[in-house]
Amino acid sequence: MGILTLETVPTNVQAQNPPPNSPLTVRSDIQEANSETGVVTARGNVQFFYPARQIQGTSAQAQYFSRERRLVLTGDVYVLQEGNSMRAETMTYLIDEGRFIATPESAQQVESIYLVTENENSPPQPVPVSPAPPLDTTLPTPDF
Repeated sequence: MGILTLETVPTNVQAQNPPPNSPLTVRSDIQEANSETGVVTARGNVQFFYPARQIQGTSAQAQYFSRERRLVLTGDVYVLQEGNSMRAETMTYLIDEGRFIATPESAQQVESIYLVTENENSPPQPVPVSPAPPLDTTLPTPDF
């Protein structure tokens, strides 16, 4: 199993800036890095962890494009961030924007599950429901 820890260094000011040199750790069966292109490819049982943004997940393959600061995940992708989760066939994480772009397999859908916090000051109010009109229990008179 290969383990690779990549240091991410912010290039501009963000609303969601991690601390400088935050590690993005990728574990997989096989990894290769191309120093000319700056692309790191991980294949087989990929697991990734980005604690600075509380992100973790799994996929069949991951490619980290260091120059673009972009992580592309493919093959049964599952991402968990602060209790929220997303499943897709392909997912791209844009580090500088803190944004995921997810696409499904053909004729499938992306699934996201978000934790929604209820406001304690205003609990949800029941929605009034109008009663159904009474059923007509009279039987029609047959024509003989």
